[in-house]
This record gives sequence, structure tokens and C-alpha cells, in this order.
Amino acid sequence: MFLDLLDDPLDPFVRERLAGHFTASAFVVSADGARTLLTHHRKLGLWLQPGGHADGDQDLARVALRETEEETGLRDVRVDPVIVDLDRHRIPEHKGVPAHWHYDVRYIVHAGADETFVVSEESHALAWVPIVAMVDDAAYDASLRRMARKHRGGDS
Repeated sequence: MFLDLLDDPLDPFVRERLAGHFTASAFVVSADGARTLLTHHRKLGLWLQPGGHADGDQDLARVALRETEEETGLRDVRVDPVIVDLDRHRIPEHKGVPAHWHYDVRYIVHAGADETFVVSEESHALAWVPIVAMVDDAAYDASLRRMARKHRGGDS
């Protein structure tokens, strides 16, 4: 489905393509590799990884890094350019924007020594969460648990 979207004549990197479009997100890992930074998403009301729309940028690793910086305030971050996960999920209708598909391309973003974050307008809260605690905790989204397992070297 992701490869088919790339071949679509309508630009799949812009949010105006309401049949579905690319987004990018970041599994932000602490310097010690033991925790991830999650955002309590204002629109969806869920604890999720930072991420967002490509807005025309075809370099989705750069998008994941940009979204990390915008949504968390972290500055000493670097992105691993290897795609770690793909997730297609339905976004519900919100403020007149019809329900649509996000084709989310996911990367690992490594935090530096300074883990001080700033809560953006897109979030209710941010929190560093032990990755090991997420793996089997059904309170977290299934795709987050999958990324936690991948990061720990477990199954996909």
C-alpha cells in the first residue's frame, strides 16, 4: 500500500490528499536507550510518539526530526535514517476535515544528554516512559508496543 501511494499521480506528501497521505513519526529514545518520550495527543486523546504531516517534504526522516523538535522542544536530537516501522491508520473526522488514512513512516530519534522537554500546543502532556514497561502494556497503542519490541530486538 505504501509503494502504491508513492506511485499515485496526486501528491501523497500533502495533507490535502484526503484519500490518504504520508506522515512521519519518531520513536524518541533517551541517551541511555531505556526510555521513550511520548506525547498525550490533544486531538486523539492518546499517548503516542511525536509525528506529523510531511507538508510536501519527501524526506520523511527529516520530517520525523522536525516533528520531534516541534512537539517536544528537544534540540540535541539525531535521527537514524533507517525506517523502523510502517503503520497505516485511520484518522477520525475533526473540525470539518473528513476521516482519512495516515501512511506513517517511523524512525528512531535519539535524544542527547539534555532531556528537558517543552509541551507544545499539540499535546496535553509529555512523559519519558520506560520502553520495557510498554512492551506488554495494553494501555499503549498496539503500534507503540510493536516499536518498543523492535527497539528491544524482539519480534515485530
